[in-house]
Amino acid sequence: MSLAYRANADFAKLNHPMRVPLSAEIHSRPFLQLQAPESLTHFALYVQQDQPSQKLHRSTQHQVLEQLCMHYGVAVPTPQARYFFHDFGRFRLKWECHTEFATYTFVERSDAGAACGEAFERMPLQHVPQEWLASLHGKIIVAAHVLLCKGEPDDAGAVDAIRELFQGKSLVGSSVGSGAEVWTDFLIQPDGFSRFVVRDLSLREFQAGRLVGRMLEIETYRMMALLGLPQAEATQPMLNGIENELADLTAMLVQADQPDGISTEAREEQALLHRITSLAARLEKLSVNNSYRFAASQAYFSLVQSRIQELREVRIAGMPTLAEFMGRRLAPAMHTCTSVAQRQEGLAKRIARSNDLLRTRVGIEQERQNRKILQSLDARAAQQLRLQQAVEGLSAVAISYYALGLIGYAGKAMKASNLPVNPDILTGIAVPLVIGGVWLGLRRLHHQLADKPVRIAAG
Repeated sequence: MSLAYRANADFAKLNHPMRVPLSAEIHSRPFLQLQAPESLTHFALYVQQDQPSQKLHRSTQHQVLEQLCMHYGVAVPTPQARYFFHDFGRFRLKWECHTEFATYTFVERSDAGAACGEAFERMPLQHVPQEWLASLHGKIIVAAHVLLCKGEPDDAGAVDAIRELFQGKSLVGSSVGSGAEVWTDFLIQPDGFSRFVVRDLSLREFQAGRLVGRMLEIETYRMMALLGLPQAEATQPMLNGIENELADLTAMLVQADQPDGISTEAREEQALLHRITSLAARLEKLSVNNSYRFAASQAYFSLVQSRIQELREVRIAGMPTLAEFMGRRLAPAMHTCTSVAQRQEGLAKRIARSNDLLRTRVGIEQERQNRKILQSLDARAAQQLRLQQAVEGLSAVAISYYALGLIGYAGKAMKASNLPVNPDILTGIAVPLVIGGVWLGLRRLHHQLADKPVRIAAG
């Protein structure tokens, strides 16, 4: 083993375990190498799961790719792969697996002498198995045809021919800083595909691939960003209902706080608290269902804006640019998602404040009731004390009576023993002494019992 090999092996042990994967991440999705004329068909497959899982999403997307590769007898990439490129002969395929979707870009070399209109009729899609396309039903979120063709600056005839390729009137076009023109209307044509035309005026090597890649990313991210709009529109009526119900509950709270109003009972306040808690639970469910989608829409919208800025557009006379089109059509939709998200947060704070207010009122009412209970307990204890004192007086009389009886019996016994003792006189003399002694003894015992818990608590 050479010293250089041993040195490299020892150095490799010092690497962070994520150094190589992180370094490869930036190179994992290279642009296609295109040179006009080329035709492309682009798919973006969105697989929605009941319980979102990145591992399950990749497994599903890999199964779709595996079916296509097996049809042509091509080796399938590993399940951990997120990028795949292969030349199938008649066409080239670039596959990328993203967080929520996977993209398939089919590329075919076009006939240099073919007209633009005829080029869209002979796209790489014709080489893809129809059985595989049929299995994608319900999963396609983006389907686009791209025509990359050579062009000359100030060619009015070419521009007129490009206009005929689009059915809509809202045609968008601009010159980009890399030396090309891009044209589209962002509409789905009768064949089910949106169309893009890229005129190569003076593109350098690899610039065509980067330009086409940015256009496809703009279309894909645009559609993924718009997934949040239907959810936002469906959420607004629910938020209206929650706001109206919260307003009614707040009015009930304000009415109960008026000096002339009738104070609500504890059971009514508990019912209000239950309703507010129910509102909070409903709103929390909406937030959980919408938070990911709204955050993803904003992330995709930021990517669309970033890709448009990278184009460095220059206006074509009389034509709106991509930035203007997105600012007028896509931005309001994203603002709707943002406003609904902010409305959810604001409503959650209002419900939380109302909940805290009502809980405080319920707590104060409970303290008032506890104070009344304590006062009733104090009154009952005072009554018991007075009753106990009365019983103690009767007890002193009863004890004195029995003690004087014993003294009388003792006097009679002494008289029977021929002692000079008069039992009646002895009993009469002993009456005040016995009563006083019994009363003092009971008072002393009472004070000892009353002071005993205090000594224990102090100790």
